[in-house]
Amino acid sequence: MSNLLSNLQGLTNVGNINYFINMNKFSPAEESRESYYHVYNRGVEKRSIFIDDNDRWRFLTLLIALQGDVVCPHIDRIIHDVKHRRFDSSLFQKISAHRNIELTCFCLMYNHFHLILGEKREGGISKFMQRLSDAYTKYFNTRHHRVGHLFGGKFQSIYINDDAYLKYLSAYIHLNPRELKQWRKKEINYPWSSFQDYVSENRWKPFLNPDILLNDFDSREYRNFVLDTPIREKLEDKYLIDSSY
Repeated sequence: MSNLLSNLQGLTNVGNINYFINMNKFSPAEESRESYYHVYNRGVEKRSIFIDDNDRWRFLTLLIALQGDVVCPHIDRIIHDVKHRRFDSSLFQKISAHRNIELTCFCLMYNHFHLILGEKREGGISKFMQRLSDAYTKYFNTRHHRVGHLFGGKFQSIYINDDAYLKYLSAYIHLNPRELKQWRKKEINYPWSSFQDYVSENRWKPFLNPDILLNDFDSREYRNFVLDTPIREKLEDKYLIDSSY
């Protein structure tokens, strides 16, 4: 990895703006908070895991509700609160206060999803992803009258060990909707990713925290960085990202 990183050092030209890409690993202050991972999975045989917006709202609600150790026996009842961003109840306050993970970035596509997660407690991501996968699979199979595995296997998790990788990866995730014809050149408006939360109002605060990335950009700079940099090429060439997702 160190040889790959050395090829990226220096200035990256993005349109008319120069961005200095810090190729050092995270600062001691950042490392002491939590470790960050790219977490992703897709449907078995690449089948759809989201049929409609009801499925996406369910998954997004689980992304929020399962961040902590709080038991949420009636997810159906809090989907309405998530839709209207009403996070002032005691339940959401308990979830926020006892989180195992921090959600930094996400994108839900038809047959796969991408997340960037910070691990706040040891084993937190594995615990969170097991609960997420189990709860969503049970819901999906019941609603769509199916049985068996929904995902193609255990979730994939890649440790993000430096700042540049994190920046390029977040942009790659936020540009995933470009694969959908109706969202090409409108990726910022895609409702099922966190891109618009980076460049305008954060809809999911405090359950989405982009600060580790936005500490280096203002919203305009981040928007230009994402839209004007050949992100896929950089990641595929330098970080060997799996382009099948």
